[in-house]
Amino acid sequence: MTAPAAGQTAAPGSYDDLRALFVNCTLKPSPEKSNTQGLIDISRSIMEREGVQVDQIRAADHDIATGVWPDMTEHGASSDEWPRLYERVLAADILVLAGPIWLGDNSSVAKRVVERLYSCSSQLNDAGQYAYYGRVGGCLITGNEDGAKHCAMNLLYSLQHLGYAIPPQADSGWIGEAGPGPSYLDPGSGGPENDFTNRNTTFMTWNLLHLARLLKDVGGFPVYGNQRSQWDAGCRFDFENPEHR
Repeated sequence: MTAPAAGQTAAPGSYDDLRALFVNCTLKPSPEKSNTQGLIDISRSIMEREGVQVDQIRAADHDIATGVWPDMTEHGASSDEWPRLYERVLAADILVLAGPIWLGDNSSVAKRVVERLYSCSSQLNDAGQYAYYGRVGGCLITGNEDGAKHCAMNLLYSLQHLGYAIPPQADSGWIGEAGPGPSYLDPGSGGPENDFTNRNTTFMTWNLLHLARLLKDVGGFPVYGNQRSQWDAGCRFDFENPEHR
């Protein structure tokens, strides 16, 4: 780790007990070149230098069935790899969804991944909270047309709605010249050298690490007033207090 300059604060603690998962939502199956992968690699390299255990899924390489149930083979699908992939989601303290812009929006692959994350969001963790509580989420966007902030807004909203904690500036993206210009990894695109994107990707990565560290150190997201198991058992967390009527 580079020593901080005057006026800076050294990075706190260690991150080598954290696990991160990047889900690349490119439309291209392996081994096709993914421009999104180029942006993932920047964030991933920072995490790995800090000792984080990093996992990655290219969603297009997997048979992820359409639907909003945890296992779609129980609802008519002939096959579904999501239950096995979901184990990797649950193993991660940090989840980063990454993908391209198509028609100003997230890719169909990204939307399917979000839907399948949603399919498991009603499950509970050991504290009786929804399953994704105590985990941290962020996103990366690439493309050569407008829509990066719209795509990030959609993904970050979805992640927080499902229970992920979102730190400040939890997104980064790169947009090339509008139209059929060069993509992020194409020669002469200027993408990998873009200081704005590199800065935002670095800040996003460290913010994810910081928040994941904080949540890990306190044993997850604070437990009270947000336990589905307790609500179902009759606890109303002061909702029925006359002052709240």
